[in-house]
Amino acid sequence: MKKIEIAQFGGSETLQLVDAPTPTPTGSQILVKVAAAGVNFVDIYQRNGNPVYGMTVPYTPGMEGAGVVEAVGSDVTAFKAGDRVAWTWALGSYAEYAIVEAAKAVIVPQGLELEEVAAFMLQGITGHYLVNSTFEIKPGDIALVHAAAGGTGSLLAQLILLKGGVVIGTTSSDAKEANVRALGVQHVIRYDKENFLDEVKKITNGRGVDVVYDGVGAKTFDQSLLCLRPRGMMVLFGAASGPVPPFEIMRLNSSGSLFLTRPTLAHYVADADEFKGRCNAIFELLLSGKISVRIDKRYELGDAKAAHDDLASGTTSGKLILIP
Repeated sequence: MKKIEIAQFGGSETLQLVDAPTPTPTGSQILVKVAAAGVNFVDIYQRNGNPVYGMTVPYTPGMEGAGVVEAVGSDVTAFKAGDRVAWTWALGSYAEYAIVEAAKAVIVPQGLELEEVAAFMLQGITGHYLVNSTFEIKPGDIALVHAAAGGTGSLLAQLILLKGGVVIGTTSSDAKEANVRALGVQHVIRYDKENFLDEVKKITNGRGVDVVYDGVGAKTFDQSLLCLRPRGMMVLFGAASGPVPPFEIMRLNSSGSLFLTRPTLAHYVADADEFKGRCNAIFELLLSGKISVRIDKRYELGDAKAAHDDLASGTTSGKLILIP
């Protein structure tokens, strides 16, 4: 089979297409013929050797995907050959065949395409826990969503609107602005030509927002804190522009007794039941047409380098997927 392998940490040139034997599932594992694998910023952080992720080389990247079960290990009872499944937070998805722990996989309902589901798993579940558990959106809550045209940002915006919240979305081009407005977002800030802090204050009549969902990191963090109302919450769930440097914790006090959290998906899918519950909730929204997933580009497996470069450039709008 073909797979992508990273033999040393570094830039996108480390993503190499190699031949490898098709693995055999054992115990609680399933072997899946991959239909599509999602491309995410976490793949780039891991590739760069960020010590937070504890990666060792060589390894095959890719934390999410969807496909058809080829074989199952001796302890697996929930899946069988031929089942359509999807998974997330399971390394090794950039390949023609992937080994996935059964506890990290879920059956894909009829009516959903595998490419669509592969494009949504990480962002969809992330969006679900961010608006239901990290900061539970209530009707009338105002949320600032950075990079609202991106994979996670666009799903966040849709989920917040479904819960009766108000979205202020930031983005950086005419095309991206059109995509964000098509989701139903009325307040769009073009940070390529506007100061988002000034615009947030205008939109909220000086009050500030209840919550900021920030996956950008270093470039937006300082001003995002200033966008919050007193006792508002800063949800820093990513670092596309780089990690936030250490800062003086008293800033939270002086800015209005603010809350700050740095969540990660693994802690919000703590067991198989929680994982499947979040998956099924999002699947129902997809099936009902209440939310949608926009696939911006599809790449062949051997073009993983181009996919990483495009994602890192900040020019994409929607999800990038690899097709083995």
